[in-house]
Amino acid sequence: MDVLLQQTLNALTLGGIYSLVALGLTLVYGILHVPNFAHGAFYMVGAFIALKLMGGWGVNYWLAMVGAAIVVALIAAVSERLVFHPLRKASGLHPMIAAIGLLLFLESGAQALWGADFLRMQTPYTGMVEFASLALPQQRLLIIVAAFALMLALHLFLTRTVTGSTIIAMAQNREGAALVGIDPDRVAIMTFAISGVLAAVAATLYAPINLVYPAMGDLVITKAFVIIILGGMGSVPGAIVGGLIIGFAESFGAFYISTDYKDIIAFVLLVVILSLRPQGIFVQGAR
Repeated sequence: MDVLLQQTLNALTLGGIYSLVALGLTLVYGILHVPNFAHGAFYMVGAFIALKLMGGWGVNYWLAMVGAAIVVALIAAVSERLVFHPLRKASGLHPMIAAIGLLLFLESGAQALWGADFLRMQTPYTGMVEFASLALPQQRLLIIVAAFALMLALHLFLTRTVTGSTIIAMAQNREGAALVGIDPDRVAIMTFAISGVLAAVAATLYAPINLVYPAMGDLVITKAFVIIILGGMGSVPGAIVGGLIIGFAESFGAFYISTDYKDIIAFVLLVVILSLRPQGIFVQGAR
């Protein structure tokens, strides 16, 4: 039972981070119908900004997270204007190539500014919480609570506010939304900014138990694509459920099989689920 609870904690930690990253990716896909490969670079930049705010400026953890979210939101919004907006009428291949170019540009810029070394982010939450016979790391508990709180906040924003409803309307029918007076450019900028916030918060939460380096977003964004394909392209509930599925599969797979195969499990699961349900878990009424 102790092992089961410990692995469940690890699974919820991974699932929370994967879901946050996948949510930002699926929101952008819902608007542009283009996979934003640069989203992993937004995740990486968020970790570096928070790390430098804490290490160089002495900013506390939470303010560093807010600062990173603001900076990455601005970078994402500017990227939409300068990179994706001019290509809005081009074929799907052009925005994909542009996204890969943006990814490489941001990774190279991070390496030039901060170096290629593997860095560790300090956190004030280094203690353990005793529960029954388990010792639960505070940072992992923080990740779970913060990630799911942010998911709930995003759900309420999309379903209970007029601004959030415009994003859903744009995802469902871009032309129809424009006909009823919704500004597609404003919604696209806002969606990119939200995706940047989600990536930066996820990176700041996860960095203290991981490492910070220029290519840290590559594997995360690859798994995020697996998640949104599993959950259904453009599906918000699918991104959350898919993130949890991958989190649990990796955690228990690494423990019961081998940690050497942890990163392969997501792709094996993708093949299995798509062979049974090619359209993904959620399709209808999900956007």
